[in-house]
Parts: sequence; C-alpha cells; structure tokens
Amino acid sequence: MRSISVIEFKNSFSEIIKQVKAGEEFAITEDNKSEAIGYFVKQIFKPKKRKLGLLEGKAAFTFGSDFEMTENEFLNLS
Repeated sequence: MRSISVIEFKNSFSEIIKQVKAGEEFAITEDNKSEAIGYFVKQIFKPKKRKLGLLEGKAAFTFGSDFEMTENEFLNLS
C-alpha cells in the first residue's frame, strides 16, 4: 500500500483512479504526518440485492404518506 498526501491525492486524482482500478491501494495522509486518515482501495465485493425472504413475489409493503417515526422509536430507545 502506497502512502500519499492529501495534496498529492487531489492533484493526481485521475491517475490514482486508474491505479486503484488496476488493484493498487493508497493510504491518504495529512501533508506533514505519516498517520493515515483514510484509504482508497478497489471495492472487492458487491452487495447482494436484499430479498423479502419467503414472501418474495407474494407480498409487498408500503408506508403511508403520513407515516412518522422518531429516531428513538427507530432505534427502540423509548
């Protein structure tokens, strides 16, 4: 994995995209530090389409336009 600064990443973005597509991996660092703040790597998996399960093709669900749910309700924190 090659380390490059944010500025180098910004200035060479198109070339880096080509290299990532070819399998190269990059650690992005701040200009004067060696600690990585992010990584730029090729996606190695593709998420599968989520299925409804046993009812796929036999059932459907919709939310009414007046449906509301608080964040606490969604996270079951109430």
